[in-house]
Amino acid sequence: MTLEDFTEFGDDEGDGGGEGANPATAESGGTEGDGGDAADDGGETDGGGAAATDDGGREGVVDDEFTAYDVEPAGEDTGLGVVSVSQGLRVAEEEDETTLKAFVTTGNREAVRLGKYLLIPYPDGERLFCRIIGLEYAQEFRSDDATEIHARRQMRRDDFAERDYKFMAELEPMSVVYGSGDDMKRRMTDRVPKPGAVVEEASDDAEIKTGLKIPEDGVFLGHLSVGGEKVRTAAEPPTVDYRVKDDYADGDPLAFRHTLVAGGTGSGKTHASKNVLRQYLDSDRTYPTGDGRESRMAVVQFDPQDEYAQMHDDNPDLDADFARRLDREGIAHGGHDDTVALVPRAANATYPGEGHRAERVEFTIPFSLARDMPWLVAGSGLNENQYPALLTLLNRFFRDYGDSGTYSQFLSYLDDPALKEELDESGRVHEATFDAVKRRVRGVPGGIFDQDAKPITELDHTLVRPGGLSVVPTYHLPTSRQKEIVVLAVAGLLVDDKLSNDPDSDRIEETPLLIGMDEAHNFLADADTVQARKVVQKFTEAAKQGRKERLGLFLITQDPQDVAESVFKQVNTKVVLNLGDEDAISSVNIPTNLAGKVPYMEKGQMVVYSPDNSEPVELIGLSECVTRHD
Repeated sequence: MTLEDFTEFGDDEGDGGGEGANPATAESGGTEGDGGDAADDGGETDGGGAAATDDGGREGVVDDEFTAYDVEPAGEDTGLGVVSVSQGLRVAEEEDETTLKAFVTTGNREAVRLGKYLLIPYPDGERLFCRIIGLEYAQEFRSDDATEIHARRQMRRDDFAERDYKFMAELEPMSVVYGSGDDMKRRMTDRVPKPGAVVEEASDDAEIKTGLKIPEDGVFLGHLSVGGEKVRTAAEPPTVDYRVKDDYADGDPLAFRHTLVAGGTGSGKTHASKNVLRQYLDSDRTYPTGDGRESRMAVVQFDPQDEYAQMHDDNPDLDADFARRLDREGIAHGGHDDTVALVPRAANATYPGEGHRAERVEFTIPFSLARDMPWLVAGSGLNENQYPALLTLLNRFFRDYGDSGTYSQFLSYLDDPALKEELDESGRVHEATFDAVKRRVRGVPGGIFDQDAKPITELDHTLVRPGGLSVVPTYHLPTSRQKEIVVLAVAGLLVDDKLSNDPDSDRIEETPLLIGMDEAHNFLADADTVQARKVVQKFTEAAKQGRKERLGLFLITQDPQDVAESVFKQVNTKVVLNLGDEDAISSVNIPTNLAGKVPYMEKGQMVVYSPDNSEPVELIGLSECVTRHD
């Protein structure tokens, strides 16, 4: 109980205070029973019953004002509070058996937030790195605050007495940090802190990065944050940069272990993706090749909204001060001159390309690619019997026509009744199956194969350039099936040459390559059709072999739940921006404490889950795009 528990209500309540409560004392300052006489000169009695006088009092009279003493301890407080043992103090191998709480002092309570990173020192100089996972007020005194009197008293007050309550922070131990400078290291939590140890906010860049296992160098993704606010340190710059490992000295570069960027419309996923891709194109970033050379990364980006070719141009909104900040943090910025828009040619379709100044090169998909990728002309719905029949027909066609055979010639080839009869009589393709395949092939939209442009198979040195960005826009194509054919044909060409022991293009085989695929759920969906399974199988194999072949997938989607699980499982780094769909959030499989924040994230906020790089963290991306982004 506190003194305030005995505070009276107003006179109008009649519950113990005000006029009429005690007539004897209301008319005089005191009574004999109080231990003193009323003063004749008009003086009032003090709290002890002695009369006060105008001349300062007489011997034996007590002043009615007591001497005030400072109740705060001498010296200056450090930290947010101290480790408490009152509710248990235990660290264990099992997370749910760990009990670690800190009492937070009154003056620090407003600054404490869930997720904040803290340090607790051990006597020998090692530090326990932890984060806040729970906050609670607990009763300081034995009292019942669920009463009419207490509630009405609180309703008449403008403030809240913090000292009446204990403020406890529940902590999750993350690692033990030891050493200093370049020799600072971390290990799993294996010690319990001492009761009463001072709990401090982590404010040293090196300690935070060590505690979270964040690499010092690598590809920049954003700045560490908690609850949408950047983590501040005493260093300059005061932010903590988050980077992804990109050096074979630390294991395989995570680019070749694949990245997924997931976010809803308006979440900033294209902005964030451009900023990341620009880092991979930095002139100082190279990778060793099989013959001992160092080569820059080539990036091929499939672009359904005609946005990525803008990376050729500078961002006019990026001012000089912001550019200097980026330079100080080693973040590549500015338009990338070596950007080419490789535009697929289609009948009755014109590519506007008004949003950028990048070079344009037109190409066509030669029908010969269907020899190795029969699913390009499989249409939809082929079953297990019909797909082998398609393979038979394609093999016979290319045997007769060679690689110069066109899609139009193949349609005419299927119209030959003698071919149908021959295959049926030989038992190789039943006539009903033949007719079904023919219908499916004719269902493929025309105007995309064998157009008046250079075949993509002859543009390998343009498509893949060390340090070059090749953007394949599909926005101008009239149908979704045409877009699918272009993306899968070009991506399949790249994957085949990367994985083949006898590649058609040495340039593709030898160059470190990152394949960026926006709206990846449209091309790598886990469907039931034979052709969809063949596509997924190809890219699953590419994902598995990526580390060895220096091939990375950079998948961008707003529907991560639709990406085939076999491909999804190979993705090591997940960058999750705002997602409102529960199925989408569940599919990315990030820790529960961070998944709960995803629907509330503002534009540019993200969660990064990359087990081989760091602990799961919350980041804020750059407020400006490092290249043009309209």
